[in-house]
Amino acid sequence: MTTTTPDAELASRGAARIDWIRSRMPLLAAARAAFAESRPFAGQRIGMSLHLEPKTAVLLETLVAGGAEIVATGNHGSTQDDIVAHLRSSGMTVFGRRDDSLDDHHANVAAVLDSHPRILLDNGGDLAAGIVERGVESEVLGGTEETTSGGDRLRGELAGRIPFPVIVINDSLLKAIGENKHAVGQSVVESFMRITNLMVPGRRFVVAGYGWCGRGVAHYLRQLGGKVAVVEVDELKAFEAALDGFRVAPLLDLAEWGEVFITATGRPDVLTQPFFDRVATGAVLANCGHFPWEIDVATLKSSASGVVRLGGAEDSAIERVDFADGRHVILLADGRMMNLAGREPKGNSIESMDLGFLLQALSLERVATAPGGLRLGAQPVPDDIDREIARRMLRSMGADR
Repeated sequence: MTTTTPDAELASRGAARIDWIRSRMPLLAAARAAFAESRPFAGQRIGMSLHLEPKTAVLLETLVAGGAEIVATGNHGSTQDDIVAHLRSSGMTVFGRRDDSLDDHHANVAAVLDSHPRILLDNGGDLAAGIVERGVESEVLGGTEETTSGGDRLRGELAGRIPFPVIVINDSLLKAIGENKHAVGQSVVESFMRITNLMVPGRRFVVAGYGWCGRGVAHYLRQLGGKVAVVEVDELKAFEAALDGFRVAPLLDLAEWGEVFITATGRPDVLTQPFFDRVATGAVLANCGHFPWEIDVATLKSSASGVVRLGGAEDSAIERVDFADGRHVILLADGRMMNLAGREPKGNSIESMDLGFLLQALSLERVATAPGGLRLGAQPVPDDIDREIARRMLRSMGADR
C-alpha cells in the first residue's frame, strides 16, 4: 500500500484546479504554442512577485514553454498553498505560504532577487524597489509591472532610479477596460456576497476611488440593485461619477450613511481615525486595492475595545471590531485585497486574466527580445501589443455572433 505525502496531495489538488482554468484560457494556449516554437526566454531567469493562484500558474507554464526558468513568490496574503505545491512539483522555484507574515513576504522577495533574475514580473513594485535598495549594478534586462499601485510607485518614490525598462501592464487601456473595470467590478461584488452572504439590492454602498477599478465596483453594485455613492478627490473623476448618476460626496459626509465601504484608490490611509470616529455601527469595511494600507487596520484595532472573528471557521474573513462607545464595524479580509485574500478566493474572471496575462506574456517577450526599443523606467504597453490582443480577444469572444 502506498501513501501520498501532504505536499503531493496539495500539488494534486492544485493541478486539478489549474486544469479547469487552463481549459478556459485560449489566448494563453495560443501563446504557449507559439513560445514553444520561438523560445524567446531561452536561458533567461524570470523573477516574479505576483498573486499565486491558478490563473497565474497558467501564465507561468506559458513562460516556461518559451524557455524561461521561473523563481517566484506571491503577494502578501493571497498565496494559495496548493498552487505553490503544484508549481514546485513542476520544477519551478517558488517561495511563500498563505499564512506568511509581512516579514516573511519581504524575505521571499529578497530570495527571488538573490537568484539574480534577468527579467522581472512585478506586482506592486516590490522587486524593482529591492533592486534599487540593494544599490548594486543591475543585471536586470527589464521587466513588467501589473498594478496601479506599482505604477504609482515606479513613477513616485522610484522615479529616475530604475536602471532598466519596465512595461506597466496597468497602463494598457485594454487591461483597464477588460480587467480593472469589468473583472475587478465583478469579482469584488462576488467576493462581498460570498464572504458575507449579504444582499446587495437596497443596501447602501460607498466606493472610495473612481479609477477603473472603482468604476467597475460602483457599476456592478448598482446593476445588482445597490444604492451607491462615490468618494473621489480628483475633480474630473468626481465629475464623471456624478454624470454616471452616482451620489458624490466627501468620505466623512457619508460615514453615517453608508452600510458598506469599499476602498479602490491604490493609495494609503483612506479610512482612518476620523472616519472610524463617525462611521455608523454595523458598517462593513473592505478593500480591493493591491496594498493592505487603504484601511488603517492597525489604528482601527489598537483603538478597539475588542476584536472578534466571526463566520465559524479559523480562516474566516470576517471580524467584528468593537468600540468603547458601543458601536462596532465589520472588517473583511483584514483590510487586504478582498477578492484574493478572502475565504476561498476566486480573483478576477478567467477570461479577463487570459487577456491580462497575454499582455504580460507578450510584454515580457518584448523585453527579452527587443529591449533596445524600450526606454529606461516605467512606460506603457507598446500600442501594437495592445491592439493585437484586442483583435485576438474579440475573436475568442465570438463578438461578431
